[in-house]
Amino acid sequence: MIQKLKNTFALKRLILLFGYVFLYAPIILIIIFSFNSTRYPGQWTGFSLKWFHALQQDEALMKSAWVSFQIAATSASLATGLATLAAIGMRRYKQFKGRTFFLGLSSSPLVMPEVVTGIALLLFFVSLERLTGWPKERGFMTITIVHTTLTFAYVFLIVRSRLSDFDHSLEEAAQDLGARGWKVLWCVTLPLILPSIISGWVLAFILSFDDVVLASMLSGPGSTTLPVVIFSSIRLGVNPQINALATILILASFILVFLSVILMRKNLNTKKSLKYGVYTNKALG
Repeated sequence: MIQKLKNTFALKRLILLFGYVFLYAPIILIIIFSFNSTRYPGQWTGFSLKWFHALQQDEALMKSAWVSFQIAATSASLATGLATLAAIGMRRYKQFKGRTFFLGLSSSPLVMPEVVTGIALLLFFVSLERLTGWPKERGFMTITIVHTTLTFAYVFLIVRSRLSDFDHSLEEAAQDLGARGWKVLWCVTLPLILPSIISGWVLAFILSFDDVVLASMLSGPGSTTLPVVIFSSIRLGVNPQINALATILILASFILVFLSVILMRKNLNTKKSLKYGVYTNKALG
């Protein structure tokens, strides 16, 4: 029996190890070959930083990266703000006409294929241009609107799930102390759900930055995003400058995750302090 348990445990560890290798080996290879002196993959000829210097001279990649960053930051911020307000509103007003319809509508981007969404929105913008003259051309604005619509559902789901187990006694304590309305929302509710808001923003940013299908359908002159440029250039062969750019993005992702973890721990300590204050207040009362 003990031997059987040991074999099962060893098998689970082997499967876990295989999963880690499958997930992280490609990332490690990209980082390694971004410092390779030759442009040919699979052949290490020496350490070099020339592809990072060449990346600075590649105007197409740098411009598309900046466009992607602007679109992702704008759409993630809009989606996070709207989704957070919607989730808070759904929690406070649990019964209203059209609630089920709104929940289904807000969750539809999660199950809708991106190709179908892209075609539908493309036809929508074309029809809108014919009727009103706006938008005159597809570009930054259209992609931002589409990405905001797409990522809204993800942020709404994350924030709403956090609010489902929210401790209402903290808001009640703030109201007992004289806080009202927006003061409770700003000083109590938002700080306590801040980790979920940050998580939603990061997820929305990544989804927008990584999108190819919708961006390729709705982009215009001067608004080509980085994934579209990479997807187009990869057909001609692997560009080592893309490896260098990927290494920078991976490093930025790790830094962002590290800062998020620090902020979440700080917020957790704040939450514990608030709970302790509430319970102490009740005990003294």
